Amino acid sequence: MPRCTRSGCNKEYSAGSPDECRYHPGAPVFHEGLKSWSCCSGVNKPVLDFESFMALPGCEVETTHTDVKSVKEPAKATSVSQGPNLTMNSVDGKEVYSSAPPASVNPSAPVAATSTVAPVAPAAPTPAPLAEDDLDAPVEPGTKCKRQACGKTYISDALSRHGDGEEAVCVFHPLPPLFHEGSKARDGYLCCKRKVLEFDEFLKIEGCTKGRHLFVPKSKVCRSSCLEELVNCRIDHYQTPTAVHVSIFAKKVDKEKSKVVLDESVLSLELYLPDSKRFSKSLNLFGPINPAASSWQFFGTKVEVVLAKKDGRSWNVLEKTTKDLGAYNLTFGVGGRTGTVGAKEVVLDEGNQNRSSV
Repeated sequence: MPRCTRSGCNKEYSAGSPDECRYHPGAPVFHEGLKSWSCCSGVNKPVLDFESFMALPGCEVETTHTDVKSVKEPAKATSVSQGPNLTMNSVDGKEVYSSAPPASVNPSAPVAATSTVAPVAPAAPTPAPLAEDDLDAPVEPGTKCKRQACGKTYISDALSRHGDGEEAVCVFHPLPPLFHEGSKARDGYLCCKRKVLEFDEFLKIEGCTKGRHLFVPKSKVCRSSCLEELVNCRIDHYQTPTAVHVSIFAKKVDKEKSKVVLDESVLSLELYLPDSKRFSKSLNLFGPINPAASSWQFFGTKVEVVLAKKDGRSWNVLEKTTKDLGAYNLTFGVGGRTGTVGAKEVVLDEGNQNRSSV
């Protein structure tokens, strides 16, 4: 079957297929490691890795696919001023720019012998160990191989995973792509020598390594024979007259396994982290809360819990304690002495407001 040539689609299709074509009418933009499309950079934010870039959804929709290559205007090269009389010479096929006029060469003049030092070629990057396909994991038919430049889809275990047939062979690039900025830059992969000028031609670079497909990567082996490790996480909080805001700083918490349990006087946390780590803690709260009005939310770097106070008292600390804290006035927000991390403004309860007005 033919493959759609529109950027961002690249689907195989049959004549009269009702499948819609989502594509990018603009050109790819690579700048300082970020990758985006010129046609929708305001909607699809620039990303760092190539897989995320290729997964950016198309911003235009057509009812039919096409195998006709679209002709796009090449990017205009920006002229960089480097002083007067900028000239270009060709040395061994490379462009060399200089502000001085080209030196005239006298054919009859003897050529002085010069000693040249051969440039040292940079060491080729060492490829990381290749991820292996989990042959015990089920795969949906039509799932695309995750290896770069392969493009084949899963049909069945017999055809796509076992044997030496054509469908079971994966031709891919083991190292990531390399992009350069500029209209004359050549793009390619770090693992092979072929370089191209156009992004559409880059997508056609065939893999340089043969192996097995990768549909479902195997899970990483747990450290210390998969023994779970209990860890501590930093906890900060601040309060308002009606609530206490608690931040538990834990990265990449597993939302499905983790639990946050709220009781009238206890906050229980069971957070599962990467690499078989777990944070477990129960906090005996300083004051009573309303569990039904309280809430929590998972973020990439922390867990935020909002505890709704059952009464209007000030919380001297987050946890109940038997120590004598002494008599002092506690303010709310950034102006307080205790429990004020993260507040945006100074807030006083009714008692302190009366004192401040005296």
